[in-house]
Amino acid sequence: MEKFNKYKVKADQETAKKRAEVEERERKIKERREKEQKQLEEQQKRETLEPKIKELTDEEAAEIMQQQKQKVSPKEAATVATKDGDTTKKEEEEEDPQDAGKLKPNAGNGCDLPNYRWTQTLSDIEVRIPLPKAGLRSRDLTVEIQKNHLKAGVKNQLPAIIDDRLLHDVKMEDSTWLIEDKQTMLITLEKVNKMEWWSRLVMSDPEINTKKINPEPSKLSDLDGETRGLVEKMMYDQRQKEMGLPTSEEQKKQDMMKKFMEQHPEMDFSKCKFS
Repeated sequence: MEKFNKYKVKADQETAKKRAEVEERERKIKERREKEQKQLEEQQKRETLEPKIKELTDEEAAEIMQQQKQKVSPKEAATVATKDGDTTKKEEEEEDPQDAGKLKPNAGNGCDLPNYRWTQTLSDIEVRIPLPKAGLRSRDLTVEIQKNHLKAGVKNQLPAIIDDRLLHDVKMEDSTWLIEDKQTMLITLEKVNKMEWWSRLVMSDPEINTKKINPEPSKLSDLDGETRGLVEKMMYDQRQKEMGLPTSEEQKKQDMMKKFMEQHPEMDFSKCKFS
């Protein structure tokens, strides 16, 4: 009994600790959703309060009248459409060959697939899986989150909806799942590397073009100072790469080399190759 009581206390403490961690993660998810919902409601409220009818000045009215008089002929309209088509075609031709065939990210910087949808920020990934039938509870589902593997589906039902290797590692202890609105399984994965965008969730998924990801600048203000600095640095480096210019790290190395060369004019660097 002494042995039993001793290990029972430890087991109870461990169970309480795990329960507290789950409750804390769920609280954070709930707070984030409430914050997003509040921002959406404020935006809708601002749009509602905006005047539907805008009063024009005399100059603006005269300009509109002038534009109506100068109607574009069908021939001119066809010419404009052709030019727009050529521009689009040219942009497609200028796309990096390595990105050919990759999908455009959805509004959440992820991908919409037949059986599930995933979105991402630099810190985490959210996977939403519609439940195959109503009334399913947590005990009816199976979710296994490993460091580099994800399995999710209905118990005793094969194949699983997701059962594959993740593109990158995740933090198991900070990842969780729950049933959202009684209709959707929501899995939240905490990224290990918070300085990269994922091009796919699991290895069997089609790739998205991460160069077309456009994180909302307005959300940078919600980040702490250190994380915001890292995000801005990453965005700067991405723009530099697109323009064929050195990234911040490459520029730092070039500056250090330049300073070293200035400090040692007696050395000949003409035959040196720098990468």
